[in-house]
Amino acid sequence: MLNFSFSEEQDYFRKILKEFAKEELLPHYTKWDREEITPKHLWKKLGDLGVNGLRIPVEYGGSGADCVTTGIAAEEIGRGDFNLTYAVMLNALIGEIINNHASEELKKEWLPKVSSGEKIVGIAITEPSAGTDAGGIKTTAVHKGNKYVLNGEKSGISVAMCGDAFVLFAKTEPGWGNRGISAFMVPADIPGVECRGYADMGNIAIGRGSIYLTDVEVPEENMIGLQNKGFSQVMNGFDLSRLLIGLQCVGTASQSIDETIEHVKIRHSFGKPLATYQGVSFPIVTHYTQLELVKWQAYRGLWLRDQGLNHSKESASVKWLGPKYSVEAIHECLLLNGHYAYTKEMPLEQRLRDVIGLEIGDGTAQANMMVIAKDIIGKEFRSH
Repeated sequence: MLNFSFSEEQDYFRKILKEFAKEELLPHYTKWDREEITPKHLWKKLGDLGVNGLRIPVEYGGSGADCVTTGIAAEEIGRGDFNLTYAVMLNALIGEIINNHASEELKKEWLPKVSSGEKIVGIAITEPSAGTDAGGIKTTAVHKGNKYVLNGEKSGISVAMCGDAFVLFAKTEPGWGNRGISAFMVPADIPGVECRGYADMGNIAIGRGSIYLTDVEVPEENMIGLQNKGFSQVMNGFDLSRLLIGLQCVGTASQSIDETIEHVKIRHSFGKPLATYQGVSFPIVTHYTQLELVKWQAYRGLWLRDQGLNHSKESASVKWLGPKYSVEAIHECLLLNGHYAYTKEMPLEQRLRDVIGLEIGDGTAQANMMVIAKDIIGKEFRSH
């Protein structure tokens, strides 16, 4: 018998986050975009609520929560401030990688700081010539004595301009393709690391940019996991982050739908509320339905991950459709709210800009379709 209900603890957690998002995040969402600020104080507040460390064990200052509970946080924080959901999604990915693969010393040094919001840690994989094909990265890590020397460039990196450190992936065996990639913890303030920001159309508060590495020396102890095993580490982590991305997009779009429903109830045209016209109500119903489908597929994927079952195709489908349906829903809401929604007096235009960014990040629609095709059709027939 299927059971789609949340536990009492999860419902209580959702209620707390919903109130926090409404009272403390939503009123200031557009402020950080306009002022081009990363609100680090809010990352710390989320740390106090236990949000940053949901996938970090209790012994390292985290909550030790399951994946479904982490999804609840992504959805509800997304309703208040889309960009602050990176404290859920990014920290869940970082937390799992460090906890599952790093040395005890690195865990003790970084996990409590990530959980509390004291430190922001990014993940650096993408390069100018390697996006979907992560195995094509060119950044190198050469072993010299008791250190690794890193050289290369990372591009499109979230929190590049505000991150305190990065889980960075480099080739330790350049000729081995995917099998020659290793992961390192690289502090942002050590010699040879230079970060330059982008003038992105959205996600301003995330501080996305490029990271340049010139003879950067990190100790052997900063390697995360085994040498040449970095690719498999991050690929498994993406199955989680893609599900959370779907929910953060759905949360933002659902908030837009709710606000628009209230608007069309009170706004009149030709003597009747806009809500009475099928040309208004049917598009709202269409987008609501699509968002609900993505939402429950996301929670199913998170449940499968909690059970230790394969969920790659579920994750890929949520990452493909979540941002797409959310962008379409927010766009419709902008139109239904009229010209005021096209101005910066309302948050809809920013939500549209912000969510579009995740139609690219963590794998495009086409990349995720390739994952699904490989699963349901077979590896021997995988598309190129």
